[in-house]
Amino acid sequence: MKKGRLTSAIWGFMLTLILLSSALAIFAIINLSYSLGDARAINASGSLRMQSYRLMFYANSGSEAAEEKIVEFENTLNSQALKRSLTWYTPQDLKSKYLAVIDKWQVMRYYIESEDSRLYAAALKDFVDTIDLFVLETEQYAALKLKILAISQIGGLGLMLLIAFFTVRLAKRKVVKPLQQLMQAADTISQGNFNVAMPQTEYLELSALSSALDSTVKKLAAVYQGLEEQVEEKTIALTRANDELTLLYDSLVMLHSSKLNKNTLSLALDALQSHEKEVNLRLVMVEDGEVTDIITAGNEAEWPYHCDNSKQFPLQFEDNNLGYLEVVSALPFSFALFNNFAIMLARSMVIYNAAEQRQQLALMDERGVIARELHDSLGQLLSFLKIQVNLLSKELDKTSKSPRAAEQLQEINEGVNTAYVQLRELLSTFRLTIKDPNLGHAIEAMVEQLRGQSDASITLDYKLPTQLLGAHQHIHILQLTREATLNAIKHASAKHIHISCQKISEQKVIISISDDGVGIEKLKERDQHFGLGIMHERASRLSGVVEFSQNKKGGATVALTFSPQQEPENK
Repeated sequence: MKKGRLTSAIWGFMLTLILLSSALAIFAIINLSYSLGDARAINASGSLRMQSYRLMFYANSGSEAAEEKIVEFENTLNSQALKRSLTWYTPQDLKSKYLAVIDKWQVMRYYIESEDSRLYAAALKDFVDTIDLFVLETEQYAALKLKILAISQIGGLGLMLLIAFFTVRLAKRKVVKPLQQLMQAADTISQGNFNVAMPQTEYLELSALSSALDSTVKKLAAVYQGLEEQVEEKTIALTRANDELTLLYDSLVMLHSSKLNKNTLSLALDALQSHEKEVNLRLVMVEDGEVTDIITAGNEAEWPYHCDNSKQFPLQFEDNNLGYLEVVSALPFSFALFNNFAIMLARSMVIYNAAEQRQQLALMDERGVIARELHDSLGQLLSFLKIQVNLLSKELDKTSKSPRAAEQLQEINEGVNTAYVQLRELLSTFRLTIKDPNLGHAIEAMVEQLRGQSDASITLDYKLPTQLLGAHQHIHILQLTREATLNAIKHASAKHIHISCQKISEQKVIISISDDGVGIEKLKERDQHFGLGIMHERASRLSGVVEFSQNKKGGATVALTFSPQQEPENK
C-alpha cells in the first residue's frame, strides 16, 4: 500500500476548510453587495404609489406644479435603485413588472398632460396594482437573496462541520490511535518489556517514527539481552568463584587442622572431585625424582591410564617440588582452581614438614641437653667408679684377697663397664640429629655416618611416602634402625647389611634390617649386652612390634611393623 504524508493530509484538510470558509465569505460579500440597493428600491417603488395618488390632484389643473410632480415621479421611476431591476442577474418577473410600470406610466402621464382626470382616476387603481406587484416582486427578490445567503452560510457551516468531524475522526483513527499505541509501547518498553508490536499506519511520518522506535526497541532488546547474559555469566562466574573459594578454604582448614597424612590428602582430593564431577584426579608424590606414592580420588580402578588428555599441576612452593596433581577430563575445566589447589597442597605440605622439622629439632635439642647432663653427671660417676674399682683391685692384689672377694670385684667391674658402654650407646642415640623432615634423608645420613665407622657394606631401600609418618615416629624409627645396624656391625660381625623401609598396606609399614652375621641365636644369648629389650620398648612406643628372625642363608633380620596412622605412645 502506497503511503502518504501526514503533513500533506493535514495541509489538505486545512486548505479545504480555508477555501470553503473563504468561498462562503466571498459569496456573502457579493450577495451583500448586490443587496445594498434593495432597501432603496423598495422605498422608491413604494413612493411611486404615493406619488400616483398625488398626481390625481394635478391631473386637470394644468399648472406648472403638475409638471414638477411628473418630473419627480419619473425621477423616482428612473432612479438607479429601480433601474437595477433591468440588470442581467435580475429575475425576469421583476424585469417585466418594472417594464409594465413604465409602460402604464406613459398612459398615466398622457392622462395628466391631457388634463383628463376622469380617465386618470379610472386607470389609477390598475396602475397602483401594477406598482404594488412591482414592489412585491422587489421585496421577494430581496428576500430571496437573503434566503440564499442564509442557506449558503448554513450549508457552508454544515459542510465545514462535516469536514471537521470527518477530519477529527480520521485523525483519531489514523493519527491519535497510532500515537496512543506508540505511547503504550514506550511505557511497556520503559518497564523492561521489549516484546511489543508497533502500530501500522498509512502515513510516512508515523511509519518512520514507528520504524525508528521498533529499530530502537530491537537494539535495546539486543543490548538488554546481552547485558542480562553478561550478568548471568558474571553471576555464574561469581557463584563458581565463591564455591571454589569455599572449597579451597574448607580444604585449607582441613589440611591445617589435622595431621597431614594420606587419609587427609585423600579427603581433600575427594572434596575437589565432588566439586568437579567430570574430572579424574590423582596426587602423585615425588621425592628425589622418584614417585613415592599415588593418591587417587574416588575409585583407583577407574583411572583412565590410556588417556592422553591429561594436565599436570606441579606441587611446587618456593624451591620445594613435591610432585604434581594430575587431572584427566574430556570437558573444559577451571585451570585456576586446580592450579590454586595444587599450590595450596604444596604450601600445606611444606608448612607441615617445616612444623614437623621444628618439632624434631626441638626434640633433638632436648635430648641433646639430656645427653650432656647424663655425660656430665652419670658418665663422670661411672668413670670415677671404674677408676675406684681398678684402684681397689690393685690394693686387694697387694694383700691377700679371698677368691670370693675377687669374684665379686670382677662382677662389679663388669657391671660398671657394661653400664658405661650402655651409657655411651644411649648418649650416641640421644645425640642423633635430624635436620631434614624427610625420614629417608635422615636414615641415609645415619647410614653414611655408620659406613665411615665400619667396613660393612650398608645399603638402603627407602620407599615410604613423605607425608606418611610423624616427627616422633621418625625419631623412634631412626633410633631403632641405628641400634639394629650397630648390633649387626659390632656384635654380629656382618659384612653386608640391608635396610628396607616399605609400606605393605594402607595400615602397615615394615622397617627391616637384614645382615649376614652370626645369627639371631647368639644375639639372644647376649640380649643384655645388645639392647634387644630397648628395641621392644621403642616398638611399643610406635604401637608396633619388633621381630627377630634367622635368615635362610645365614644372618639375622630385625623387622619393625607398625601402623603409620597410630600416634606413638609416651611422646
